[in-house]
Amino acid sequence: MKADIHPKFQTINFKCACGATYVAGSTMEEDFHTEICSACHPFFTGKQKLIDSSGRVDKFVAKMKKAQAAAEKKVKKVKKNEEVDEK
Repeated sequence: MKADIHPKFQTINFKCACGATYVAGSTMEEDFHTEICSACHPFFTGKQKLIDSSGRVDKFVAKMKKAQAAAEKKVKKVKKNEEVDEK
């Protein structure tokens, strides 16, 4: 077996965005930062938490409001045409 080819094994800190920190062994040389850990992940906590980093939810809500406004306008137009036809 060759000597001195393995990376150095050391303890590092894993830090989550929620504030939780964990100490573990790793061959990485610097601390590790993550967005989700077992302390804040919905699967482990049982709480639903929405993570929208690219604004997809806001984009969807705006699209639905626009579609609803168009549908209401169409309904008003149809009702107005029915009144004209009755006279």
